[in-house]
Amino acid sequence: MNANVAVQQRKSLRFRGRSFMALVFAPEAPLDEWFSELDEWSKKSPGYFVGRPIILDVAALPLEKEGLAKLIADLSERDIRIMGVEGTKASFLTLGMPPLVSSGRATSGGDIPEIPAVVTKKVLPSAKEPPKPELATEESLAAESAESAERETSAAMPAPAPEPVQRAASLVHDKPVRSGQSVIFPDGDVTILGSVASGSEVVAGGSIHIYGTLRGRAIAGSTGNPTARIFCNKLEAELIAIDGLYRTADEMDPQYRSRPVQAWLEGETMTMAALG
Repeated sequence: MNANVAVQQRKSLRFRGRSFMALVFAPEAPLDEWFSELDEWSKKSPGYFVGRPIILDVAALPLEKEGLAKLIADLSERDIRIMGVEGTKASFLTLGMPPLVSSGRATSGGDIPEIPAVVTKKVLPSAKEPPKPELATEESLAAESAESAERETSAAMPAPAPEPVQRAASLVHDKPVRSGQSVIFPDGDVTILGSVASGSEVVAGGSIHIYGTLRGRAIAGSTGNPTARIFCNKLEAELIAIDGLYRTADEMDPQYRSRPVQAWLEGETMTMAALG
């Protein structure tokens, strides 16, 4: 009599990782002056930080627990929500405060183990008569020896290395960037074959090339690339930034308005020049 094997398996939970672009605030002492500059920035670009993921890096500040809580509260009053904090002690971050992160990864807690699948089965009853062993012959011994040698050879050969995943070094966006849209590409250059509307933004890890009018925001070198540049066919920008250094519309030389322009960094200074 044969017995059926019943297997019941429950799917394991899956956890996937994703990468997000986040702004990093790195306040410097004295905080009063830093907040004054932040408030001035917010007046020129109202609502810029609303809904954006922001990391707070306080490594440059000698803050204790109370001072850190006040800093986060002062930012919250300005509608700036902090999603993570760097450069402090985990014990300073109490319940309800953002978690401690390091290089974009959480530093507290551990990996969630995979829930094992549950398998149940019925045990087959033992046969009445055990099978009779087969006598080994010269042919079977030779075949077994050949199979064993083949297995040893296969085990000795190194497994082929997986082919590296190649990422595109540039992104071409063949449509205009409408108001409220964001084009973000941290791995290289971005080329826009159209205009960038007011209220939109282009963020690139490398340089930005805009073949139309730049009316919104262009942020180049976002992952720490001081050699990045910004090119546009017509400058009407709300803001341009390279490697964290920025200029708003009020700070741009009027001679470059409505002209083809490029911008780059010379040390800690942003330089602009007309094209043609």
